[in-house]
Amino acid sequence: MEVSLVAVEQRLWSGNATLVSAQTTEGEIGIMAGHEPVLGQLVEAGTVSITTTDGEKIVAAVHGGFLSVTGKTVTVLAESADFAQDIDVDAARAVLDAGGDDKEALAIAKGRIRAAERA
Repeated sequence: MEVSLVAVEQRLWSGNATLVSAQTTEGEIGIMAGHEPVLGQLVEAGTVSITTTDGEKIVAAVHGGFLSVTGKTVTVLAESADFAQDIDVDAARAVLDAGGDDKEALAIAKGRIRAAERA
């Protein structure tokens, strides 16, 4: 199936995959080729995992957005997204340790740590 991972500012990844899993407001969902069409809202501070047809696993921290599935395509439209390998885990932990009133920054830091742990 054809998969696209898109953030507000850019297309992060597109290609063919055998499995996509994402955390939605209804729970974690796994998508394989031929899945019934579905539209899901991604959770704040969630993760998306893509297993490519070559067996590579791509993990990204996503913050909000939607997942759209047709019989042949999966499109992840995230408000923001970071690949797990690009995440500075120490910086994300520092944001959590500092606390503060910025709930969005705290949620993004939690999602980044989750993605790094899943990779």
